[in-house]
Amino acid sequence: MLGILVASYLTLYKVGAIAELVCRTGSCETVQLSRWATFLGLPVAAWGIVFYVVLLALALTGLQSRFIDSRAVSMALVVWTGWGVLFSAWLTYLELFVIDAICQWCVVSAVLVVIAFVFSALDLRTRPALPAT
Repeated sequence: MLGILVASYLTLYKVGAIAELVCRTGSCETVQLSRWATFLGLPVAAWGIVFYVVLLALALTGLQSRFIDSRAVSMALVVWTGWGVLFSAWLTYLELFVIDAICQWCVVSAVLVVIAFVFSALDLRTRPALPAT
């Protein structure tokens, strides 16, 4: 839920619904106004909303009684959050070495993705392995 809020805040800024970002550290506006803040025609933050909504849906699916012991849902969470970690790492690289500015909200999002990945990986480890064929 926190990821959805952060991504929504950044998206609202990018589409002009918010005039100024509150950013105590770094250069959030520099990052958000760079050419790298758009991916496939949409703000990167909007993709973040999609990412976090799918993550929430997968997590809630895993809480349903018929999926509570599902290795497939756990694996889907690891794959989804792993992709998120890779994309966040790419964006962080761009901030540090191409844009030369750091957005604190982007860092918060990246940390949330890493935390989600770690918890997903730990959850997958508790699932019994699939039988060998």
